[in-house]
Amino acid sequence: MIQRKQTLFLLLAICAMALCFTFPIASFTANSPLGVPVNGELNLIAKENPTLMSDILDGEAVTMGQKDYIKVWPLTVLTILSALTALVAMFLYKKRTTQMRVVAVAFLLGVVDIFLIFIWAVDAYIGKVTVPMACTDIDVNYGLGTWCPIVAVVLMFLAQRSIKKDEEKVRAADRLR
Repeated sequence: MIQRKQTLFLLLAICAMALCFTFPIASFTANSPLGVPVNGELNLIAKENPTLMSDILDGEAVTMGQKDYIKVWPLTVLTILSALTALVAMFLYKKRTTQMRVVAVAFLLGVVDIFLIFIWAVDAYIGKVTVPMACTDIDVNYGLGTWCPIVAVVLMFLAQRSIKKDEEKVRAADRLR
């Protein structure tokens, strides 16, 4: 019975977690003391945009790379683990109680991922990039990569509710026999 609605919820959650790798988590714009805009972007897979400090002195807009400033491997690992756990749960349809537990683990991994995104990663990245350059007027924009794990967690919650309802239906049918 892999065609149940909780399978659809889990598949959509896996897709949402996969989208985290294609879209930025956050981007920011700040002003350097010389009035030159400094731009940056935080991604799960670090993308390097090499730039020189001479760009600031020349008055050109600077795009800061991520590779030298922060390692986002904990976010990447949590996102992958959450997606893989949801994938494993999708194929445990014959063992509903085990499937509920595995979905609960995937849900918790997703919540920790969201917590790290909002509390640790964005602040650490912006702080390590803008503080040495004494930037001011920092404007942070959360990207689609931030909201996809939230969608995935909601979908995992809905999947767990559907699995629980199925289990209750099966137990009710067993009692009638």
